[in-house]
Amino acid sequence: MRAVALQEPGRFETIDAAVPSPAADEALVRVHRIGVCGTDLHAFAGRQPFFEFPRILGHELGVEVVEVGEGVTNVAVGDRCAVEPYIECNDCIACRNGKPNCCDSLSVLGVHADGGMRPYFALPARKLHRSTKLSFDQLALVETLAIGAHAVARADARVDERALVVGAGPIGLAAMQSLIGLGIQPIVGDVNEQRLAFCRDSVGIRHTVDMSRDDAIEQLQDDRGELPTLLIDATGHPASMKASADRVAHGGRVVFVGLFVGDLTVHDPTFHRKELTLLASRNALASDFTRLIELIEAGKIDTMPWINRRLSLWSLPGEFADLGGQADLVKAMVEVDAE
Repeated sequence: MRAVALQEPGRFETIDAAVPSPAADEALVRVHRIGVCGTDLHAFAGRQPFFEFPRILGHELGVEVVEVGEGVTNVAVGDRCAVEPYIECNDCIACRNGKPNCCDSLSVLGVHADGGMRPYFALPARKLHRSTKLSFDQLALVETLAIGAHAVARADARVDERALVVGAGPIGLAAMQSLIGLGIQPIVGDVNEQRLAFCRDSVGIRHTVDMSRDDAIEQLQDDRGELPTLLIDATGHPASMKASADRVAHGGRVVFVGLFVGDLTVHDPTFHRKELTLLASRNALASDFTRLIELIEAGKIDTMPWINRRLSLWSLPGEFADLGGQADLVKAMVEVDAE
């Protein structure tokens, strides 16, 4: 079969690859949809940490089970599934403490190991989350939603608090959906007016702030002049992350779900004066996938408006470079045609 591999920064290439047979406890899947995310864009630009070339990208996946290995009982041939792309060791201290999402030897499909930019591949069957109702498009977006949901869970968000999401890309949108599900109407900040307009028009966000404005801090304040008690930064931008301490209330919490290559500094007097809690959020848990599939199936989350660009896997090498420069891009979806 053919596959598409990122050979080096800025260069995809169509390659030949073997169709594997599933080992015990594995499933062979047919890939139908691949969501493009910031990780893929950063890898293409050579800015993705923990990354080696060449690599077959693709970790936001809507797949169909075509064969199962010995011992597999959780899925069957013909099942449609979302993929939980985080392969943990099940032995380190994080795994033993119920945090496999930050396993000390974690291998993420499409990042540390080859992912789904190919028609078929095998993976541990336990990483498949089936649905009898969702389309392949919807299934491919479950992973993004799970990352946002995990960030909200890390924050221990409370229904009675004001929450700010900075960064209105897909991960920020996912965090917004989880906050809304808790009964919290978040404030959304970004420097891209097109993305802010999308949040207002398609998500129903009532309070958006252009974070590039000189009076952005004032716009974040309520009638008492108080800032949000929770800030989730989904930008992966060092300047935005550094400014978080100034954008959150005394006694507040900051969650970094975005990631960049480099060191981050904070103004220590502000950090201590406000007695802030700083949290990192990495990936998601299996329970996040299960819960989000149930919410989408119940019609409580609609991600379909996110998809505003489609391309074929086989045209991707010539078209991918254009994606990063599209200011109105929310989510690009790659369709994988049968060989």
